[in-house]
Amino acid sequence: MSGSDRSVWPPRSSGSAPAASSSRPARPSRATGSAQPARSTRPVSQRRPGTAPAAAAVRRPGPSPAPQTARRFPNPRLTGLGGGLFCGAVMLLLGYLDALLFGSSLTVYSVLFLPVCVLTAVWVRRGDLMTAPVVVPIAFAVGLVPVADQGGGIGGHLMGIVTALATEAGWLYGGTLVTALIVTVRRVRLMVRRAAARRRSG
Repeated sequence: MSGSDRSVWPPRSSGSAPAASSSRPARPSRATGSAQPARSTRPVSQRRPGTAPAAAAVRRPGPSPAPQTARRFPNPRLTGLGGGLFCGAVMLLLGYLDALLFGSSLTVYSVLFLPVCVLTAVWVRRGDLMTAPVVVPIAFAVGLVPVADQGGGIGGHLMGIVTALATEAGWLYGGTLVTALIVTVRRVRLMVRRAAARRRSG
């Protein structure tokens, strides 16, 4: 009986092998469970390209500072009196600088007179355009006060101013002519715009 019992026990150990083998297929379930996080990462990769258009949309308004830099340039509108004061003050300042730096050179003073004429003609407002050619020669004479010879008292100083006006008459007429041309062009453009506005309204 003991011998038969011993022969019966080995099949029981062999029967435990299927139990062990049946426990092995449970491992793939873990692998499938670990595969689920990999599937969850796919939508993350799909969301990344979506951020690129948003960043591009934010960067598109970048070139807008260009017009802001253009608006920083001075563009004042001077009245007739303001244009006269501006031109006279600038020419007087340039006259003192000419006397200090260039020894009262009339040529340097006359050359600096031209850009002042251009600025006065450009910056005067539309309603006072005709005043610019009038104030420019007056400003030229005012600026000659520190440049003209001061010998011989007040009479000698006045004679120096008259002499400077006579010798630099070409520059004086040239600056006045430039001012008149700019003012005329602005006046014609203003008249054309008004005529076009009347046609549209009519």
